[in-house]
This record gives sequence, C-alpha cells and structure tokens, in this order.
Amino acid sequence: MAVSAEEIDHALDLFSGLGPLSTRKMFGGLSIYCDGIIFAILMSDGRLLLKGQGKMQDRFEAMGLDRWDYKRKDGSDTHMPYWFLPDSAQDDADEATDLAREALTYL
Repeated sequence: MAVSAEEIDHALDLFSGLGPLSTRKMFGGLSIYCDGIIFAILMSDGRLLLKGQGKMQDRFEAMGLDRWDYKRKDGSDTHMPYWFLPDSAQDDADEATDLAREALTYL
C-alpha cells in the first residue's frame, strides 16, 4: 500500500511553516526533508513520524509518544529513531511545525 496524494498533501501542509520541503518516496511511504535533512516519515499506512536525536528523544519519551519499533526476521527488536506524531498535532499545523522545528535543532 502506498501513500495517497491526499496524505502527502496533508503532511506537507502540516509542516509548511518550516519553509521549503522536499520528499523522497521509499518503501510505499515518503521521507520528508527540510534543507536536505530528513526529519519526518509518512508511513505507507498514513501515519506520520518525527525523527528524534539527542535531547529530543527524551522530550518525545516524556510526551508519551510511541517509538517506531519492529521485529527483525531473527526475532530481535529494533528501535528506530522516529516517534509517531501525537494525535493532537495530526490536524494542528502550528503544533506539528513546532515539534518538527525543535526536532530539527538536534539533527
């Protein structure tokens, strides 16, 4: 399943306050870049994630955001450096942009 044009437009609208954005399709989803730095992923199922490094990881954890985890073929757990955008920011461009801007300061 690939992301729809509507889902892509919605994600880009949410983060439009960051300035010019670029994208790259990957694995049925989309990576979103600001000034050439990947800061978000739109998953093939339509969910949005923000990248967290440094102190932003602690902030996302403190907010209670879920981290992107999955099991490898060998059964081991893998924790990706991405957290799901909170429900409150899914339709709030100001909140989504503020979180993305803060996350970008650590990338």
